[in-house]
Amino acid sequence: MTKTSTVCVTLLFGAALAAPATAQQINPVSMSLRDRAADRATERTAERAREMEDRADELYNDGREAIEEGKYDKALDKFERLIDMKTNRTDAALYWKAYSLGKLGRRADAISVLADLQQRFKDSRWIRDAKALDVELRQASGQPVSPEAQNDEELKLMALRGLMQSDPERGLPIIEQMLAGTNSPKVKDRALFVLSQSGSAKAREIIGNVAKGGANPDLQLRAIHYLGMMGGSDTRQLLADVYRASNDAAVKRSIIRSFMVSGDRARLLQLAKSETDASLRGEAVQQLGVMGAHTELADLYATETSVDVKKRIIQAMFVGGSADKLIELARTEKDMSLRRTAVRNLGLMGSAKTADAIKSIYQASDSTPEIKKEAINALFLQNNGRTLVELARAEKDPAMKKEMVSRMSNMHGSKEIADYLMELLK
Repeated sequence: MTKTSTVCVTLLFGAALAAPATAQQINPVSMSLRDRAADRATERTAERAREMEDRADELYNDGREAIEEGKYDKALDKFERLIDMKTNRTDAALYWKAYSLGKLGRRADAISVLADLQQRFKDSRWIRDAKALDVELRQASGQPVSPEAQNDEELKLMALRGLMQSDPERGLPIIEQMLAGTNSPKVKDRALFVLSQSGSAKAREIIGNVAKGGANPDLQLRAIHYLGMMGGSDTRQLLADVYRASNDAAVKRSIIRSFMVSGDRARLLQLAKSETDASLRGEAVQQLGVMGAHTELADLYATETSVDVKKRIIQAMFVGGSADKLIELARTEKDMSLRRTAVRNLGLMGSAKTADAIKSIYQASDSTPEIKKEAINALFLQNNGRTLVELARAEKDPAMKKEMVSRMSNMHGSKEIADYLMELLK
């Protein structure tokens, strides 16, 4: 071939390489990239929603706790922040905001908040309690309030406790009337607690009726909590019936937690397998972890299809102390995000159990840079300076060595690290 021919062939070959790919060639790749991007976006959206839900729960619980402690200014701040979030707890937050304002002597403001609640949430289960509080506040604004009213409620509860111990048949109808009447949610809650101390079928029936939704949402969740504490096969069956009948995710989460309290591993496992809502399935998984259900979690992981739920299974394995299974996943899981999650949770376990495994994962021939960085982070979480120094001395990749030294610079109390850093300075 002549020099001219060679040049022509080279130019033609270069042009072919530079030519844009046809639609038929590029579509499968671009579609795959779009699909992965869409999956990541869906995961991020679900994660953000779950974080907002958790934050709302935290604010609500903190506000209720502040009320119990008589810190009404603090409670007011928590409920105002919750109202601004515009979650499904807004009506409850409005009620407790009004309650706190009333306790602070700001009755006019409290009445205004209650009017807002009744206007915006006409079908709320807080309406009845809101109307009762509204009447109380209006009476208080127009004339001096005798302290006997609150004291009578407290004395009544104290008498009920004694009556439930000596003659429960007389006490049960009184509590049932209190729960159906216009007493404050706080008094109703305490009445429920008194009721939960009884082991009678009638007491369980009354609490069960509240758990089915025959009161405000707070009281329903408290009833579910008390049923979990009461235990017994009949009580667990009642909780299962309420779960099937409810469409409220908060109610279902509370029942799942009550199953854990009552030791109902079988029902938790069934929900972890069959619940169609991934967040509730994840909640059941988490409670199995608290119960130390190692075998069940391993079986669930093998059949679960949701990456998000699998991450929660890995977290549950950590909570339950299932180190062997986490080590296996950290070495063999094909999904890199799940594999990184497994390595990270190994780092949260004691170094005596997992340090050697993390070291071998770092040194494995198939470990990607991302897995190596996760292993470095795991050793950092364990404050395992000895192993980090050992790996750093053997590491030939400057980027990985820099990653380890960066972590070491934030660790304290390790002579091995101090000696190694001095070596580098010299």
